[in-house]
Amino acid sequence: MTHPIEEIERGNLRKEDFEFTVGDLVEVHYRIREGDKERIQVFTGTVIARKHGGIRETFTVRRIVAGEGVERVFPLHSPRIADIRVRRRGKVRRAKLYYLRDRVGKATRLKERRVGTGGKKSKKGSVAPEETAESASSAKGDSQENGGAQ
Repeated sequence: MTHPIEEIERGNLRKEDFEFTVGDLVEVHYRIREGDKERIQVFTGTVIARKHGGIRETFTVRRIVAGEGVERVFPLHSPRIADIRVRRRGKVRRAKLYYLRDRVGKATRLKERRVGTGGKKSKKGSVAPEETAESASSAKGDSQENGGAQ
């Protein structure tokens, strides 16, 4: 039996699933209300942390503005978030990138993670081993018949 609070939270979760991880460079499109008007502001930066789970899940985005580090914590399931777009995937080996707070300039760069390359597969690897042995022996026989000239 599930807890009644979990059932209420499940109903308030976002339907779309944002695919981003720690280390990614993201654009967070955030709705801002100023008086009667509402506009969307874009906050671009590196995701340095994801915390909690369920409806309480938050993520921290960090960027450098005028030489000063600016961090902002966004609730993932907030209705104020219009969109999250991944501009670049970062290759990291940590769950939290708090060490970036102490770094300045080019030291804050992360390696890029390549996605969807499909791996390397040579044509030779796709042919059965018996066929390669037969073709290799026939190629030798052809060169011997022609006197070694090709």
